Amino acid sequence: MDTEHSTNPFAAGAAYVDGRITPIAKAKIPVTDWGYRRSDVTYDVVGVYHGAFFRLDDHLARFRASMGKMRLEPGESDADIARILTGLVRRSGLREAYVAMDCLRGRPAPGLPYHPAYGRAYLVCYAVPWVWLFTPEQQARGVHAIVAKTPRIAPESVDPTAKNFHWGDLTRANFEAHDAGAETAILTDGNGLITEGPGFNAFAIIDGTVVSPHQGALEGITRKTVIELCGLLDIPCEVRPLTVEAFEDADEIFLSTTAGGIMPVSRLGGRILGNDRPGPISARLRETFWARRAEGWHATPIDYDASVEPALA
Repeated sequence: MDTEHSTNPFAAGAAYVDGRITPIAKAKIPVTDWGYRRSDVTYDVVGVYHGAFFRLDDHLARFRASMGKMRLEPGESDADIARILTGLVRRSGLREAYVAMDCLRGRPAPGLPYHPAYGRAYLVCYAVPWVWLFTPEQQARGVHAIVAKTPRIAPESVDPTAKNFHWGDLTRANFEAHDAGAETAILTDGNGLITEGPGFNAFAIIDGTVVSPHQGALEGITRKTVIELCGLLDIPCEVRPLTVEAFEDADEIFLSTTAGGIMPVSRLGGRILGNDRPGPISARLRETFWARRAEGWHATPIDYDASVEPALA
């Protein structure tokens, strides 16, 4: 038995909830808060691999921008949030972790107008063991996907560049994929253009050029990394409108997300891409991504021997 793991109450994960630190299993939010009842919340997720955060500053900047777009203003600064996340990972001892930062709006206090302008914003952060969106085996043989009939929520209603919990369309599309025997779905804007999927950005490789949709999707940190990698590897890359027809006819398709990196697709609906395995450019990008991660690219190492603040139950 791993004695250290069995005696550490934070080994399964650690959470910070509105100023208090607790084991992940004890983390709670009020069921009356609008973060829960109205999806009045934004969030971000940063990965820890090889004992280091990947692009932590980029994730914090996007989180702050999302909070601004949703008019959420917690008391913690970006430096405070970085310290909180580091402390949670350090307390858990996890070398590979999925680390979330959420900002929720509470319900207005009694006597205040029943309006979101009067709901206090607060943070919930947590670190749990690493989460793969798709298993290593699925990634090695290529993810099986469909283009969903369900369209993405219009950006005029919900801004996709601010990470949010409005997942009704994404969840419905995931069930479409499940019913079709696939593993995930890519959604359109309802007007013939590709947007994104449940938790990931989508890319097509057309005549040797990597193409990413120009709107209707989260400006992913891993997506940003893909664009950087293309520059480093002299692979043409364009951010532009991507039609469903061009996507379905693409030479290769891959997905990108914090919880998985670069993930090739080998089947799209009834079409088998290549030889039913990841294509050469997708595979090269994926291999380079993880090799550079192992070398410490964009890494913020975690000092696991440093002290942590006392826990609050």
